[in-house]
Amino acid sequence: MNAIIDINIWELAMGFLLLIFPMAFFYYFRIRMEKDVLINVVRMAVQLFLVALYLEFIFTLNNAWVNSLWVLLMIIVGVFTITRRVSLNRKYFIVPFFIAGLTSILIIDTFCLGFILKLDYVFDARYFIPITGMVLGNALNHNIVGLNRYFTSLTEKRELYQFLLTNTANSKIAIRPFIEDAARAALNPMIANMSVIGLVTLPGMMTGQILGGSPPAVAIKYQVMIMVAIFVGCTINIFFSIILSNRFIFDAYGNFKQNLIQQKKKQLQKK
Repeated sequence: MNAIIDINIWELAMGFLLLIFPMAFFYYFRIRMEKDVLINVVRMAVQLFLVALYLEFIFTLNNAWVNSLWVLLMIIVGVFTITRRVSLNRKYFIVPFFIAGLTSILIIDTFCLGFILKLDYVFDARYFIPITGMVLGNALNHNIVGLNRYFTSLTEKRELYQFLLTNTANSKIAIRPFIEDAARAALNPMIANMSVIGLVTLPGMMTGQILGGSPPAVAIKYQVMIMVAIFVGCTINIFFSIILSNRFIFDAYGNFKQNLIQQKKKQLQKK
């Protein structure tokens, strides 16, 4: 295997020229997204360069406490992002979402790093941070979709929930259709993606390892492991988030507390 080809700063800058194509489409069809795209692309680049500098320090230090604090920070940022994107009252949902995220990471990291890779040092930054980051990053995206569907359905279909609650006299049964709908919305895209990996898409971890010089067979085994870990992590996260949130969004009689959901109040009032 040849050594990895580096990209200098000028070559990287040239890569941004590809943005001409989407910008041309936006301009032609008068889609006002140019400013948002440019701001977020610059923000992404700056954030990643800052993270690269910090990760250099973390990888060199390779301290269990520092690595764990970095992971906790990632979970906290993810929790705040979810509550903001799903328009939830942070006062009630930060703790449930944090517990859900932490639980999924503890299960996935313990199994993958401890039992599959059999690392002597489970907190080794080379494995601990990238694998945890991939699980959390995917869980964030799918949680936003699933939780948004869950709380939107409860808000817009209150009559259906009340009907099921009245006829079954069991809040757990009444809530099942909403949980199923949320789980399908959150996990179906990932299931579909897994079905075409290798045929239509070459996933990031495998591609990165191959570009880094790893044999394709090794890269594929890591990719299989991480895809299973990501799917399980996302599933644990979405179900724990819903289950723990239910303790706050329903009263003792099983009635839905809509006031805890800030979701699109103005739009609902207009309707």
